[in-house]
Amino acid sequence: MPTNTSAMTHSKNSPITGDAILRVGPVNPEVAQALQADFGAQALPEPGPEREALLEEHGTQIRVAVCSGRIGVDSELMQRLPNLEAIINFGVGYDATDVAQAQARGIVVSNTPDVLTECVADTALGLYLSTLRSLGAAERFLRAGAWAAGENFPLATRASGTKVGVLGLGRIGQAIANRLEAFGCEIHYHNRSEKPDSRYAYHPSALALAEATDVLMIAAAGGPQSAGLVDREVIEAVGPRGFIINIARGSVIDETALVQALANKDIAGAGLDVFAKEPSVPAELLNLDNVVLLPHVGSGTHETRADMAALTLGNLRSYLEDRTLLTPIS
Repeated sequence: MPTNTSAMTHSKNSPITGDAILRVGPVNPEVAQALQADFGAQALPEPGPEREALLEEHGTQIRVAVCSGRIGVDSELMQRLPNLEAIINFGVGYDATDVAQAQARGIVVSNTPDVLTECVADTALGLYLSTLRSLGAAERFLRAGAWAAGENFPLATRASGTKVGVLGLGRIGQAIANRLEAFGCEIHYHNRSEKPDSRYAYHPSALALAEATDVLMIAAAGGPQSAGLVDREVIEAVGPRGFIINIARGSVIDETALVQALANKDIAGAGLDVFAKEPSVPAELLNLDNVVLLPHVGSGTHETRADMAALTLGNLRSYLEDRTLLTPIS
């Protein structure tokens, strides 16, 4: 909760000036440039004396924070901003932000859904193919000269016609399922609630989904509700011929259990675009050929990042004009 509620000196309908807008952490370059040039926003320094000085002097006047999904506005920072009204988030994920505190204080939060759905789904499909067909390992095999030396690369796993369990059938999960259907895959899913209009087979838990399918495709939203959803028991249920693909959040899966399962070949392989403590990746994974590792590039295209920047700035302009958001979180 705010540390200084007596500091409220404005109404939510009063104009918001540039010094009441705070950029938190690094953001997309287009957004960062607009925040400075068009809005005159302040930038929060890295932790240290400068940050403390800014918060001490200006913390009570900050009404809007702009951040990336990776950085967010955490519990401690939010408490230092007693008059905060809105958090404008660059990214579809917002689990780095203390949403519970924001809701309790009436702080509205936006994200950038939809515009990144297709590119993230494309990345998921790329991970799926690379993991099951061992494409990355095959390239390394060729580059190392093993093929030219007369060696044969080991056989991989067929990617078409498999049973795929989509964990989280939201916008991105559905877009992934659409692509996999073109490969003749049989789609199953688990969601917080069953979707009556879905033609896919529903399973009541992540464990049941893993037991019924060949590949567990993780597309669940991040945050406390999904933290550890894919635990050791679920990973074991994937089995020695099964695969895990994660393009959601590293927090969704028990990373320690996953590393052990891959090292012991308790599962056949994994494709990972996200990790628990990014940008840190468990060292044990780096030398394993049964895992494909990407540096969180799910939405990393010029086109999608431009769309995300435009929507982020659109949310900011909308809030400044009439206190509404184009894409508030539900």
